[in-house]
Amino acid sequence: MNTDYKSLFNLAGKIALITGAAGSIGREFAAALAQNGVSLALLDVRQEKLEMLKRELSRYQVRVEIFPCNLKNTREIKESVAKVVESFGRIDILLNHAGLNIRKPALEYSEEDWHSIVDVNAKGAFFMAQQVGRYMVEQKRGKIINTASVSSVRGHPNLCIYAMTKGAVAQMTKVLANEWARYNINVNAIAPGYIVTEQTEEYLKDEKVYAGILSKIPMGRIGRPVDLVGTMLFLSSPASDYLTGQTILIDGGRTID
Repeated sequence: MNTDYKSLFNLAGKIALITGAAGSIGREFAAALAQNGVSLALLDVRQEKLEMLKRELSRYQVRVEIFPCNLKNTREIKESVAKVVESFGRIDILLNHAGLNIRKPALEYSEEDWHSIVDVNAKGAFFMAQQVGRYMVEQKRGKIINTASVSSVRGHPNLCIYAMTKGAVAQMTKVLANEWARYNINVNAIAPGYIVTEQTEEYLKDEKVYAGILSKIPMGRIGRPVDLVGTMLFLSSPASDYLTGQTILIDGGRTID
């Protein structure tokens, strides 16, 4: 056999765009990719946190640039992606990760809540994939990794709009994978279960809530951002070149039954 198996996971020299880069999972993804020699274009609406992250990543010998961007604004998406391509020359990997959640009973959601969640999780995710996809089609290669959720396949209470948007992301992943496979573009999604992040930390402080969630996870613990990194690196690498259109659940086994 003449296959160079080590090269299957080689990411050195690649260029990745990460949305929601300043959040708990986004920061973990950025550090993991930088450690593997990937240059980074970091997008988030929070410029100060982006600047802090760039300083944190300075320990790695890779190029890191920040691009403040509000994913609710399609003009900003288009301009930011164009700036990334102008700056780096190409985009090899898109981590389409940015997301927003408002936890309420379905009867209590307002129209403002709807737009806040949908505009980031569904509208923003689609138009970011579309804009990056235009360049990847020209390149005839690329990896797109969307962030869905276990809520895309389970009916968790008080998450109706969030779950709807994550279901949309999972279905978008299938359609884009089908349309863009001919251009050598892989489109997949990661679907985390409960992960301890800035968005969930306060909710998980409730001992009753924490115990209830824990009782449904066969592996016996709540997930951490680092638990998503292995799958993300695999989907970013040549090792996943024949995998597309899939949503991979990372939930400690919660959806087994």
